[in-house]
Amino acid sequence: MRAQTEPVGTGITAVDTLMAGRPRVTSAYLIAATEPTLIETGPTTSLAAVVEGLSSLGMGPTELTHVIVTHIHLDHAGGVGRLAAAFPGATVWVHERGAAHLADPTKLVRSAARIYGDARLHELFGPVDPVPADRIRSLSDGDRVDLGDRHIDVLYTPGHASHHVALADSDSGAVFTGDALGIHLPDVGVLRPATPPPDIDVELGVQSIDRIRQLRPPTLMFSHYGPVAEADELCHIAVSRLRKWAGIVRGAMEETEDLDRIAVLLADRTRDEFDAGGDPDPGDLESYEVLSSMKMNAAGLVRYWEKRAAAQQELSPD
Repeated sequence: MRAQTEPVGTGITAVDTLMAGRPRVTSAYLIAATEPTLIETGPTTSLAAVVEGLSSLGMGPTELTHVIVTHIHLDHAGGVGRLAAAFPGATVWVHERGAAHLADPTKLVRSAARIYGDARLHELFGPVDPVPADRIRSLSDGDRVDLGDRHIDVLYTPGHASHHVALADSDSGAVFTGDALGIHLPDVGVLRPATPPPDIDVELGVQSIDRIRQLRPPTLMFSHYGPVAEADELCHIAVSRLRKWAGIVRGAMEETEDLDRIAVLLADRTRDEFDAGGDPDPGDLESYEVLSSMKMNAAGLVRYWEKRAAAQQELSPD
């Protein structure tokens, strides 16, 4: 399948990473500027599609100046090591909590392997190469990345991950959301939370979504996938569903300790979000499952509630 690109905003082009061989599931974004910039890279298995897409947009090995990732999860940044090698002049920007893991991805890969298993990890993401430390720049809340004739403002948006940032473009006003709001695939049009372990935090996630909403962006640029104009509505839905899913899992934990069963209950009790008749198309569900399965979401929320309970017990010992 050939690389696919699509203009999605003022000087912004989506580059389909074709993750897992699927179109319109995971996107990188090229920002046209004096210093051209790529937002997200996709996994290493997407490297050929991304490089081909960038080449079709005039980005040869010496043209790309910056690469910024919203967070270090492998579907967003797993390919950054090899992409950095393909574009040796590009500086790589990442939140300060994630910088060390790009320089040495050993712990990152080990953590992902616990979630996916070694075989599935390799199939979906491929190898994860380190980025030379001298090419990494750390980001924190309120930072600004100068692209020459436009800039990117950085918002620290933890919740989905402790190293997550959203990125606001000065020219278009668009905000690149990463996974802060969850997953919104254009062919389905349903917003679904993404709550993976190890550090999903529901309340921080709600606060981060509200920060994005307060910017009143004309467009949200989802990594999964593409532009959405109804920012205020999507932020409201994202908060509502994140809290709803967390509540479902908390209730399920009172019924069973079996994670598989909790995942089934979560799927059953959120099915109406996909189809008012309660019967979503299996192909639609499969696309979401590739990115963030119900079992993974359930595992993250179980961990969240267990950590909350442990913290509460420390504050109120018997």
